[in-house]
Amino acid sequence: MACENALVKGEELVCTSCKLEMPATQHHLEKDNPLAIRLSYRFPLRYGMACYKFSKSGRVQHLLHELKYNAHPEIGVGLGRVYGDKLATFGYTRDFDLIIPVPLHPSRLRKRGYNQSAKFAEGLAEKLGIPFSDEIMSRRLKTETQTRKSKLHRWENMGEVFKVDYRPGIEGKSILLVDDVITTGSTLEACALVLLQSGIKDVSVVCIAEA
Repeated sequence: MACENALVKGEELVCTSCKLEMPATQHHLEKDNPLAIRLSYRFPLRYGMACYKFSKSGRVQHLLHELKYNAHPEIGVGLGRVYGDKLATFGYTRDFDLIIPVPLHPSRLRKRGYNQSAKFAEGLAEKLGIPFSDEIMSRRLKTETQTRKSKLHRWENMGEVFKVDYRPGIEGKSILLVDDVITTGSTLEACALVLLQSGIKDVSVVCIAEA
């Protein structure tokens, strides 16, 4: 799926060559990694991690394009399993109570047929042994209005973009918030602040790729 070459026996979705060439971040080895530090300036954060570093026209971009636009939800599940296995190996199985994907707007969800972040969350949940739910939060606005607002306006506008639909399901819990790609961090900030305002214990972030 990353290079369009044929797979050999034992390979799934991504060939061994691509796995070696795709730039892994190793964020799980260092709590104060560059992504975590960058996000911690936006909202209170426990852990911040991405599987890969995003580069234009690279294999990671091609893989994400197939996941989001060419009807390959299995890529999200597969990448979630790969990173979930890695996180489990390094002892993250007891750090989170619930995995929540960044929600899509209903119109986009209908058009795509699935939420790519929820598919990634599904794979993570399987390997970490932690439940995930895509029914806790919903997205009210389709456009990314947050990116053009000041810090103050982002805080004031949180409730307009994302909404917690089932508050009793998250109160006092450590939440792992999952997205596909992080660029400015505005979307994650919007979700995280709404979750924090709803009474969770703390929030962590895991993404497929960091731009």
